[in-house]
Amino acid sequence: MGRRALIMIEGHRRNGLLFVQAAKRLGLHPITLSVDPTQYDYLAADGIETIHVDTGNVDALICECTRLRATYDIAGITGFADFDESVNATVGKLCRHFNLPGPNPGSIEHCCDKFAQRKIIADAGVPIPAFRVAATTRGVQDAAAEIGLPVVLKPTAGNGSSGVRLCRNVDELAEHTTDLLRGKHIGSSSPEILVEEFAQGPHYSVEVMGNDVIAIGAAEFGPPPHFVCREYTYPAPLTHEENQRIVDLSLSCLRALDLGWGAMNIDLRWTKRGPVVIEVNPRLAGSPIPQLVQLAYGVDLITEHIKLVIAGEWNLRRRHSHNAAARILVSDRDGTLDWIGGGSQAAAVPGVVEVKLYVQPKTPIVRKGDYRDKIGHVIAASPSRARTQAALQRAVDLIRWSITSFPTMGKQELSGPSPRCCTSAGEPQ
Repeated sequence: MGRRALIMIEGHRRNGLLFVQAAKRLGLHPITLSVDPTQYDYLAADGIETIHVDTGNVDALICECTRLRATYDIAGITGFADFDESVNATVGKLCRHFNLPGPNPGSIEHCCDKFAQRKIIADAGVPIPAFRVAATTRGVQDAAAEIGLPVVLKPTAGNGSSGVRLCRNVDELAEHTTDLLRGKHIGSSSPEILVEEFAQGPHYSVEVMGNDVIAIGAAEFGPPPHFVCREYTYPAPLTHEENQRIVDLSLSCLRALDLGWGAMNIDLRWTKRGPVVIEVNPRLAGSPIPQLVQLAYGVDLITEHIKLVIAGEWNLRRRHSHNAAARILVSDRDGTLDWIGGGSQAAAVPGVVEVKLYVQPKTPIVRKGDYRDKIGHVIAASPSRARTQAALQRAVDLIRWSITSFPTMGKQELSGPSPRCCTSAGEPQ
């Protein structure tokens, strides 16, 4: 029997390396199948075996996995969501073909279509914001009039808040409708636009494994009209009753969508009428959420998910109860990054667990109003919320950067050190 291998469809710029490291700890040989392996820096840096293949072609993937079985014992297959989340359904189809543990591809496909997902959970009586779907400018206008401004416009496919915008008046509505219909945003190639009531209230991220709610975190966003998360805190400050209502609501979503296998993430807001579901993501949430859950509860979501993928026995028992938080670094302007510093000093602050900067000097910064605006993060943890927040703020205050604005009218506007662009205001991966 050949070496046990974990097949990973595509990679992930934040979670990918964590998966590779966890797979190796479990004695597995990770192999990444990708349409372009060079886009994931950690693959070459860690010498990970990679294979170039069209990951949008299930037959091509079956052929490649069949070839690999001549050399390896394929213990399991997993993958990472692309902008349209379709990789998750592909993984389910491959698992069924090779008789391996995996998600139900049909259920995943329903989740990938935001409109179909909302119809299913609404029909099951799960509270969600009012919504309509439209494919024309007039259709969007009529839907917004029925729901009432402000509304949130988003593509019916995609993730990372790409193409998602709060429209507070008719001008913003017209502008963003035009952008979406022209396919300006990632994931907006579909001619359909979801028009959704703006649910106002605290935002929560629910992490689920199988049919167990593992963690509930609080998420805070930057200023509108975009939805770029600026801070996560685990556990969320909830009463026992509030926590139980969120757990019950989350499990109702999973039953309605026929989910219940592997890692999942549910976004919701607590409004005047209680918790309402914003979106169900049939996958593990992106970094830094897995790290925060491990720091707060001692549950390694990535390792436990891989155990499920290879038909092993997982352990979701909480090992401790701490407070963990992450501040996301986001630029306040477009331009060229001149320098960024303070990371080593921030990492030395007691209670700080990780400081990660995603960009290097001379990188062009062009804000998109989605996950691509993030330029780094800081994570802190301790037994108390107050200590965690104090350490986090102290570390963030040490990180500085300077951005030179792009040329305007033939001149460059030179900025001084940018302010720390991570002030919380009240999510993505």
